[in-house]
Amino acid sequence: MSLSAFFRNLRTSYQAEIDDLSFDSEGRNVLKQRLMEKRSQVAFLRQMMELSPEMVAVVFHGGFHFEQPAVLEHLLTLDSDEFPDWASLAQAVQLTPWAQELANGFLQEPQGDWFMTVTVALEYMHQRPSPHQHEAQDHDQEHDHDAGREQTYRRELDHGHDFDRDDEHHQERDHEKDSAQWLEDQGFDRKE
Repeated sequence: MSLSAFFRNLRTSYQAEIDDLSFDSEGRNVLKQRLMEKRSQVAFLRQMMELSPEMVAVVFHGGFHFEQPAVLEHLLTLDSDEFPDWASLAQAVQLTPWAQELANGFLQEPQGDWFMTVTVALEYMHQRPSPHQHEAQDHDQEHDHDAGREQTYRRELDHGHDFDRDDEHHQERDHEKDSAQWLEDQGFDRKE
């Protein structure tokens, strides 16, 4: 399953918004309090739901139960102009009572259906297992392989191998990998 460009772009922003709300300057977890504060500002936040849906969607954090993940996985492949009606997601998503109350207000807005669909998709992406877990496992395996290669380099050094040239190549490859990972973390597609 591949995310649409729309959701790829919003995923990192939504995660950053949750991260910003999670901890105060002393490192204490204040997510609950900050979410309650944001929920008290819903009238103002509704004005931003089209322009910055990820900043508004956080008010629903923790307010959904995902009954049919396959429906939501499909939703993540759609672009913003291809979304189904909010009502069609009723069987796939259950809202907690407080989230339903908030949703009723948003659904009165002209773009309310669209916003609620974006919101449920963002929260689903936040809660589902990351596809990057497999990449992390691959990275661990790569790291083990690199450690084995390092031992080989040491043996070759003892036998007069040109280690400087290999080390430059190794550093260049590591820099390219790190750069590609950083760009992907910022929401860009990985270059193949």
